[in-house]
Amino acid sequence: MTRYLVGIDNGSQSSKVTVFDEHGGVVAEGRVQLRPNHTPAPGVVEHPDDDLWDSIAAACRLAMQAFPGDPSEIVGVGLCTIRFCRAVLRADGSLAQPVMSWMDARVGKPFVAEHDDVAYVTTSSGYVTHRLTGAFRDTAANYQGSWPIDTDTWRWSDDERAYADTGLQRSQLVELVDPGEVLGAVTAEAAAATGLPEGLPVVATSNDKAVEALGCGLRDPSTLLVSLGTYIAGMSVGARNITGARDFWTNFGSEPGRYLYESGGIRRGMWTVSWFRDLLGPDVAAAAEAAGERVEDRLNREAEQVPAGSDGLLTVLDWLAPTDAPYRKGSILGFDGRQGRAHVYRSILEGIAMTMRDRADAMGAELATRYERVVVSGGGSSSDLMMRVMADVFQLPTIRIVGDSAAGRGAAICAAVATGVHPTFDAAVQAMVVERDRSAPVTANAAVYDALRAVHADATAHTDALYRRTAAVVG
Repeated sequence: MTRYLVGIDNGSQSSKVTVFDEHGGVVAEGRVQLRPNHTPAPGVVEHPDDDLWDSIAAACRLAMQAFPGDPSEIVGVGLCTIRFCRAVLRADGSLAQPVMSWMDARVGKPFVAEHDDVAYVTTSSGYVTHRLTGAFRDTAANYQGSWPIDTDTWRWSDDERAYADTGLQRSQLVELVDPGEVLGAVTAEAAAATGLPEGLPVVATSNDKAVEALGCGLRDPSTLLVSLGTYIAGMSVGARNITGARDFWTNFGSEPGRYLYESGGIRRGMWTVSWFRDLLGPDVAAAAEAAGERVEDRLNREAEQVPAGSDGLLTVLDWLAPTDAPYRKGSILGFDGRQGRAHVYRSILEGIAMTMRDRADAMGAELATRYERVVVSGGGSSSDLMMRVMADVFQLPTIRIVGDSAAGRGAAICAAVATGVHPTFDAAVQAMVVERDRSAPVTANAAVYDALRAVHADATAHTDALYRRTAAVVG
């Protein structure tokens, strides 16, 4: 009998639920968009009402409706949700207030109760775990930021100062388990809401980036993963809990005792591509639809005819200013009349690749690691052009994995280990992660990007002074 595993991937823009067979084949899928964030005051960014749970439940129903097999053949579900969120619960597990987004300023500060009926403070995965199982448990590996957790032991700290510093009480924190361990079983109420079988084991995973890395087969320190999502990051793995690094930070991995190293990233990374696409307007969208394609498909095809370097157009990706430089803005530099929309589009892709090459190089140097290959995941990896640009900029083979939900696959891998479908994480990855294709660098293009990277890296030093002045005038 074939055994099946469900991977829940609750991301920043949508909730995706995928049913995999034990060999990693995709059998059924469901996807539901998240509603726009609620921003009632500066620094407050919330998921409206009960949107996280509602979207996950709806995506589960879609996946289960599309599943062609017997639900009894599904042996486990892995739960992965957005990291750095904060959920404040009453004693019965209901939300005392809307879930705080990772973009909410409050999640990086010590907790201050805003209601008098607060019983638990947890992550989005802790909240969804309760909705699915009725248990107040959560994966230890989704606690980074302002939490009193010991990153060596993966358990709540024994240091009283950690609680004073984070504003949390030990009684407000849920029980922790490691990735690949069972959190609980789907309750009758959750089964009715999701279509998942009652009694199905719900398995702990990690934070969404670490789960994505697992779903991409990231096991070797010489492999770099670049995740092309709303937030773009470069990642590698290791067994050391490294603190105080300059050019990366250490996060929990998706296997007990393993850590994820993350380079500096790009906020609003692939969002910039979507922004430009939407800026082209409804006429371009209608023309693409009439031709049976997406706007992105048309832009990719047009940009393939533009030479490496976009005829001098340079994009600097600071569409969302960092907190230490609130005046900073994004730039597109170098217009001289030769360029059209295809140049702008290619330049955005090149800006992403060059930024991530510089940040990955800095991380690799500090880790004393030389990367030999780059796995590319996230929505941006669907572009063949982007894969070629990444290969040329990094001067390394760039690899895509079969399937479009790496975090969902990583969640299913955790479920496979917990339920005994595969005996170890290594065995599960070997069985369930399949390479789709790879792109090799083109020497001539690589030479262009090598020269341009130095110019691109210097651009911000020159534009910062200008944007300080414009911010004083127009904000």
